[in-house]
Amino acid sequence: MNFNTLEFLLFFPAVLALHWALPHRLRWVVLLAASGLFYVWWEPAAGLLLAAVIASTWLCGLGTAQKRSAALRRVSLWGALGACLGCLAVFKYGGFLARLACGNPGWRLLLPAGVSFYAFQSLSYVLDVYRGRTAPERHLGYYALFISFFPQLVAGPIERSDRLLPQLRRERRWSRGQLSAGGWLLLAGYFKKVVIADGLAPLVDGVYAAPGATGGPEIIAATVLFGLQIYCDFSGYSDIARGAAGLLGVELMENFRVPYAARSIREFWRRWHISLTAWFTDYVYIPLGGSRKGLPRQCLNIMIVFLLSGLWHGADWTFLVWGGIHGVYQVCGVLARRRGGGRALPDRLRQGTTFALVSFAWLFFRAQSMADAGTLLSRLGTGWTPAGGALPALAGQLAFVLPALACLYALERLPACPPAGPGRKALAASALLLAIGLGWWSSLAGGGGNAFIYFQF
Repeated sequence: MNFNTLEFLLFFPAVLALHWALPHRLRWVVLLAASGLFYVWWEPAAGLLLAAVIASTWLCGLGTAQKRSAALRRVSLWGALGACLGCLAVFKYGGFLARLACGNPGWRLLLPAGVSFYAFQSLSYVLDVYRGRTAPERHLGYYALFISFFPQLVAGPIERSDRLLPQLRRERRWSRGQLSAGGWLLLAGYFKKVVIADGLAPLVDGVYAAPGATGGPEIIAATVLFGLQIYCDFSGYSDIARGAAGLLGVELMENFRVPYAARSIREFWRRWHISLTAWFTDYVYIPLGGSRKGLPRQCLNIMIVFLLSGLWHGADWTFLVWGGIHGVYQVCGVLARRRGGGRALPDRLRQGTTFALVSFAWLFFRAQSMADAGTLLSRLGTGWTPAGGALPALAGQLAFVLPALACLYALERLPACPPAGPGRKALAASALLLAIGLGWWSSLAGGGGNAFIYFQF
């Protein structure tokens, strides 16, 4: 089930009403059933994989908690690694590995929605139990709800067990503050997705679908717009997820923190997809040695993390190159900090430089193949004359982009809720609702809305 569908607009109010109408001891049942329905609505068969991951990692979590048997703990840990990473290897990377091994481009399995997210969330739980950082969850129902909680099941944020499980277990009480904060996050998220991200999609798709027929100005504009599109799409999803969870009395972690205001690539990754950055830091970078084993080892660890992050996003060379580029950025940042460089630059210049570097990497992320990426790069020097026809087209694009960006700028600088005062809140909410309604109507008129970009990961 997709957040921007009529089915969800009917589904969620029903779940919300039933959740608060029932006593606390039955709410987990409602949420677990709702989460299962939400997931299998797309593809019933995918629910079997989700159930298998839940059951296997729950048992592995119990096994890793057995302090008296070191052998059982090791077997359980390897079992969890096999279950979580194995499903990724088969369903996400099987086709890619087959192409590398035997050059067979046609072999491909259907990728279950959200598998990268719930596999990482399950694995982090088992690793935390194994390390003694959290107690094992002995109630299968609550553990299943922790993994499959529908607001964040498909595209995160990737939650930790010590944060989310206690919230699901404790008795939650309804409050007006929840209604206001959760409702505002829903509106903000839908505005980012339906109005901005879906509005930018045709401008981006038109260029990347025909890389050999466009010039430099169009490529640069489309790449910058894609950076805005993917931000509004993914952070919009996160806002909707946090808003829906908040209305159910559950607080999900913040996954984005105005990333394009970052003054360095290092800061960018502290603001972008925060839950994934934290996951790779805690379960890959630090176990590899982090920065504790000297500068060469630190640089190697950084490259490993970002190459893995690229592969996490997709089984293609374009994602691997995208991750590698960010790894190189980070290594250069480490070396620059060692030498004390870049600190005297004005913040605006550092922000602009960071945005340009991030946008360059987005070209590989968005390109459909490395061949397309090479074509786009080769054409960056073309089309800069008025006779090329690109500049008038860009002016037409800006007529849509600038008002949308002005709204986004204002939205990002508001707090979790609009300014105090019922009149202001009603006016802000009404404006967002009107914009969302128009955006939804436009997408339906065009044949339906776009799925969230990160659903493919």
